[in-house]
Amino acid sequence: MPTVLSVSGSPSAISRTSRLLRHLDARLNSHGHRVIKLDVRTLSAQALLGADFQHPDIVATAELFALADGVIIGTPVYKAAYSGLLKSLLDLLPQDALAGKTVLPLATGGSTAHVLAIDYALRPVLSAMGAAHIVQGRFVLDRQLNLREDGSLDIKPTAAEALHRVLDQFSDALGQAPIAAAS
Repeated sequence: MPTVLSVSGSPSAISRTSRLLRHLDARLNSHGHRVIKLDVRTLSAQALLGADFQHPDIVATAELFALADGVIIGTPVYKAAYSGLLKSLLDLLPQDALAGKTVLPLATGGSTAHVLAIDYALRPVLSAMGAAHIVQGRFVLDRQLNLREDGSLDIKPTAAEALHRVLDQFSDALGQAPIAAAS
């Protein structure tokens, strides 16, 4: 059973990005993946901003990356790039933190003008960190993700279908049977 580290780079506790990741985590869990959730916003701000490589939060996070077979990186798009919070974490991880890993980059944003943020901002960093395979990422418009009052997420059907396809590719790259076909 592959272990997947699901990383939310959103600074908000009620973000669409985090809710989207948790929705996908549940789908992966139900199909035999072990998912470890990481919300970067819960790590020590002092450690992130002060570049404290030895802080227990940073050391523990590096260990989570080492444990994972695959990593999902989710981020809202700010100023045509991934979040500064995510950048702070990635800068503190070892240069080879993604070596041998399969990575699925996901981004959310308010405008299609930011659709290339995955390919031009995030993918080069993931590649530089040694990712063995970066599957086709997915950008999801905020308006395709509706947060319900109960905390759940309603995903527009076309977006859900596309997300399930990239999740299948990710699962397949991990050596696990595609999960949408099993649904």
